[in-house]
Amino acid sequence: MSDDDRIDPSVPPSGSGCVECLASDGWWFHLRRCARCGHIGCCDSSPSQHATKHARSSGHSVMCSFEPGEDWFWDYTGEQAFEGPELAPPRHHPLGQPTPGPAGKVPRNWESLLN
Repeated sequence: MSDDDRIDPSVPPSGSGCVECLASDGWWFHLRRCARCGHIGCCDSSPSQHATKHARSSGHSVMCSFEPGEDWFWDYTGEQAFEGPELAPPRHHPLGQPTPGPAGKVPRNWESLLN
């Protein structure tokens, strides 16, 4: 699959938090955005690792950070980071959103629960 097929710069993010964590009352450490469809999932350090699960189940192999100040992309197929195009805004979760998040859902012992 070419980069053009794996990345759609026009698609906005699916929201401001991990889709599956929000639906299941879960929490995340950091957020990742699918560069193809905009799905927001939680990182591999998060308990549920929804971004990687999305990549595997959808075949969308490129994710990018959805954290403020980060602009890297990750290719699951080649297992490597790379620089990608400017994606539709917003480029990161709201600045007032805590990390980890979401507010009120993160357990006190969250650090011991990271992968």
